[in-house]
Amino acid sequence: MNINNNEIKSILSKVDHTLLSPAATSYQIKALCLDAVKYKTASVCIPQSYVSYAEECLCGRIAVCTVIGFPNGYSFSSSKCFEAEASIREGANEIDSVVNIGWIKNRQYDKIITEIKEIKSVCGERILKIIIETCLLTEEEKINMCEVVSQSGADFIKTSTGFSTGGATRDDIALMKAHVAPHLKIKAAGGISSIDDARDMIALGASRLGTSRIVKAVKELNIDLDIDAK
Repeated sequence: MNINNNEIKSILSKVDHTLLSPAATSYQIKALCLDAVKYKTASVCIPQSYVSYAEECLCGRIAVCTVIGFPNGYSFSSSKCFEAEASIREGANEIDSVVNIGWIKNRQYDKIITEIKEIKSVCGERILKIIIETCLLTEEEKINMCEVVSQSGADFIKTSTGFSTGGATRDDIALMKAHVAPHLKIKAAGGISSIDDARDMIALGASRLGTSRIVKAVKELNIDLDIDAK
């Protein structure tokens, strides 16, 4: 693989180091946090129930991201706002929220914008990413959601939960980049399993990568990145 240490560090700095398994244990969450600190990832992305524990493990060295309305997105807007508020109170710095896919299919875009704005009002200056579950959408729906999320006040549009029928694809990232407003960032998530996958997603326009595998892939390279502990 033709890649240098600086490029690997740059990739790691865009990784939301993720563990969202329903069977995740505190031991696994702690290990995830230790790896995130060692490899200087952008954040750890974990279940709500582990937010305070992860915050204790990280001591502010790495951002704590959690998910709301996860993974199906069809809970009440008020429930998503409550989840966001409670997660922030526990120490979350970033919120990834699943959009109501049925509303997309129904073309209820005004309701989607209203919901996202309500969640963003709870998040304030904290980062809000909106998961649109691209594997369930037509191309037209993806384009429409790029426009909707661009208008909503959210910080990122995100491809996938990783719990549906597919994850991020190169075509989806290229399509998003072509249709989002300049201020809206893109998070690719689901199925990003190799350094080459990560490089491609970033080159196509992703600013964040939701993945459980990139840190492992870097470890397998068995090279000295000369990363100092924070």
